[in-house]
Amino acid sequence: MAADSTLLLLSLGIILLGCTVFVNAIEWLGKAFNLHQGIIGSILAAIGTALPETIIPILAILFAKNARSHAIGIGAIAGAPFMLATLGFFVTGAAVFINKILNRRTLVMNIDRKTLSRDLVFFLLYYGIAVSATFYRDIHLLRWIAAIGLAASYSFYLKVTISSDGANIGQVETLYASRFLKLPASFLFTALQVGGGLALIIAGAHFFIHFVDLLSRFLGTSPLLLSLIVTPIATELPEKMNSILWIGRKKDTLALGNITGAMVFQSCFPVAFGMLFTEWDLRGLIMISACCALAMALFVLLLIQIRKNLHPGALLVGGGLYGVFILCIFLKIR
Repeated sequence: MAADSTLLLLSLGIILLGCTVFVNAIEWLGKAFNLHQGIIGSILAAIGTALPETIIPILAILFAKNARSHAIGIGAIAGAPFMLATLGFFVTGAAVFINKILNRRTLVMNIDRKTLSRDLVFFLLYYGIAVSATFYRDIHLLRWIAAIGLAASYSFYLKVTISSDGANIGQVETLYASRFLKLPASFLFTALQVGGGLALIIAGAHFFIHFVDLLSRFLGTSPLLLSLIVTPIATELPEKMNSILWIGRKKDTLALGNITGAMVFQSCFPVAFGMLFTEWDLRGLIMISACCALAMALFVLLLIQIRKNLHPGALLVGGGLYGVFILCIFLKIR
């Protein structure tokens, strides 16, 4: 158990290293193509860091032969938007307060309201459709049409995001690959660093989930608990860590866009996959987690629209919703 715990921490370190490398490279990639922060955060960073939680359910459902792995896959699909909308927002808000305490920034969040509002509206629409499909899951043709429509509709989100206006990324750090090699930054080095960062993130997430699974077996943890809590926390670590890094650099739109953009992506492709290749029976704890994700997204959207800004304290509400969910699990286990 001690060895597994040590390796678990080592995998966390790999994920953090991968995120640091990836964030630096993705900023340079956006600068090279003169992309605004909405595209960089909500598309490039979001899709890149969403790869672990996209791959895991596909592998678990398609290739695994046991019910435990199937449960992990379903939990990863349903748990990803929940973790992003609750713990993801909570960690981002907490990072603002921590940096304020360390005198690294103020509590005022410099966000692109249009970008974040757009992401949240798309998420509420897409994920709402996906969750509602559980009520007509026995009508297979209708469920398949909804699933294919969700996957295809992501292209519309891309079109809207790319064609919209947004703030430039501003000042970026020296490209790490260029600094290490003592050579001028180039597109080749940037692309290689993006790939290297993603490889570290995926490898770290893979090892993290493997060792968490070993620990859960040793402790006798149920597959449901593992699939709904532990697996999504592991796979969503890249988004959370990226957001922490960007909050420290006062790039709030990138920090939140990485989360909201990933929420949109997760409500399309992984969810569509689950609708197509599982029974898509979102009852009990899974439905509670979905409702919490939708409620938090709606709460943040209304705040942005009504107050025209976003206070980091509001993001801490996500931690409260996560606590409610944990309480529901505790009551169910008892």
